[in-house]
Amino acid sequence: MDALIDGVLLTPLREIDAPGGAVLHAMKAADAGYTGFGEAYFSTVDRGAVKGWKRHLRMTLNLVVPVGEIRFVLHDPRAGSPSRGVTTNVRLSRAANYQRLTVPPGIWMAFQGVAAPSSMLLNVADLPHDPAEAERCDPATFPFDWTL
Repeated sequence: MDALIDGVLLTPLREIDAPGGAVLHAMKAADAGYTGFGEAYFSTVDRGAVKGWKRHLRMTLNLVVPVGEIRFVLHDPRAGSPSRGVTTNVRLSRAANYQRLTVPPGIWMAFQGVAAPSSMLLNVADLPHDPAEAERCDPATFPFDWTL
C-alpha cells in the first residue's frame, strides 16, 4: 500500500493446507475491522476492467481476493481526517498478498482486475445492500494510471 488512509486496515490472512484443498480464512467476529454482519457477496472483475468509483456512506467493506489478483485504489475525502486528500492503492491476491482490506465508510474506492481471465473478491459487509447508501462518481474525478 502506498500510504495509509486513516481507518483502512490491511490484515494478513491464513491459508491452511488440508488434504484435498486449502482452507482460506476470510473473517471472524473477533477480528479487527468486523463491525457486524449485513451480507457477504462475491464479485468478479475481468483483467483490465475497472469498477468504481463508489463511496459508501454507512457501510464498512471487508474485501478478500481468493481468486486472481485485484488492484484496489482508495481516496480519502473526509473532512477532519488526518489522511484527507490521500490516494493509495494495494494489490491483493491469494498467491502474493493474501490479506483482508477493510474500508470504512466515506472512502472512495475503485478496483481493477489484474489476473487473466478474471479475478474474484469476497466482501463481508456490515450492512445489507442499499443503493441509497452509496454514491458513485465519474472515474475521471480521481485521476489514476490504470495501466497494467
